[in-house]
Amino acid sequence: MPFSDILGQDAAVGTLRRALATGRIHHAYRFEGPPGVGKEMAAFALAQALVCTEAPPPGHAFGTGCGACSACKRAVTFSANPAVPLHPDVIVVERGLYPREIIGKNEVQSLSIEQIRRVVMERTSLPPHEGRARVFLLRRPEEMSVEAANALLKTLEEPLSRTYFILLTDRGSELLDTIRSRTQLVRFAPLSEAILERILVQRGVAQDEAKAAAELAAGSASLALALANPEASKGRKAFVDAVLAAVKAKDMVPAMELAEARERDKGELSERLAALAATFARLAREKAAENPDEAARHAERYALVLQAMREIDRNASPALVLEAMVARLRRVA
Repeated sequence: MPFSDILGQDAAVGTLRRALATGRIHHAYRFEGPPGVGKEMAAFALAQALVCTEAPPPGHAFGTGCGACSACKRAVTFSANPAVPLHPDVIVVERGLYPREIIGKNEVQSLSIEQIRRVVMERTSLPPHEGRARVFLLRRPEEMSVEAANALLKTLEEPLSRTYFILLTDRGSELLDTIRSRTQLVRFAPLSEAILERILVQRGVAQDEAKAAAELAAGSASLALALANPEASKGRKAFVDAVLAAVKAKDMVPAMELAEARERDKGELSERLAALAATFARLAREKAAENPDEAARHAERYALVLQAMREIDRNASPALVLEAMVARLRRVA
């Protein structure tokens, strides 16, 4: 997973390359940007560079990861259960990733202090297993409980030699201010439609289908790939049409029916909400020049759908989230 594979993030990748070349690597980074734009790819590329056993180029403190040595390969090769890297010094932290047998708790609503203690703090008390570096990748750190966030903060306040943290988030504003102040921000931007088309075509999607999916994906490669899946596209279109009809209806009856018929799979519902958000984003762009007021209304609706997606991520009731979302959308005049 070399840096060269990360498309459309020249500024972010450039920042990381310069840090590696000079050896001025911050002990804690915060990779912040929309979902599906390459944050995690960049995190694993940085992890490979830090644990790589090949000699760096002359005049450089670190290389960028050769991708061929045992350390580089194990950094991006995952075990089955839990799905974590085989390299003992590349550690993933994520709500619900580890079974109760490992951390002693089922993490339903938040990333627990038990996981921070057992997966992070117990490891930081010892040097890296293979000597070069230890890298912690925290997915969705905004989901940490207050206790977990404070425990992590203590570790971030006392940087350890050869230990690095990378926080991956699209909701950085929800992190504790103290954690934000102790992590170096690296911003990741939405991807252009041209880059999304290129990614889809490389994955075997037909050119016309890739173009259509890229236009709706709001800069997210993961959403573009989901939108390009023909088996799921009919269901997403039906969902979007049902929401739009409920917004225009004379009363809330269609909204309640939509909520009752909600998707049972949280991941599928999130994808359908993302498609709805992408629809409002496209409508806002289309109306920006000829009707700024209408474009602003679509932009507001886009933000309301994102709010619903965040509520779903926090395990709120899907039925209540959908009904409340439609009610909010109807109030946008």
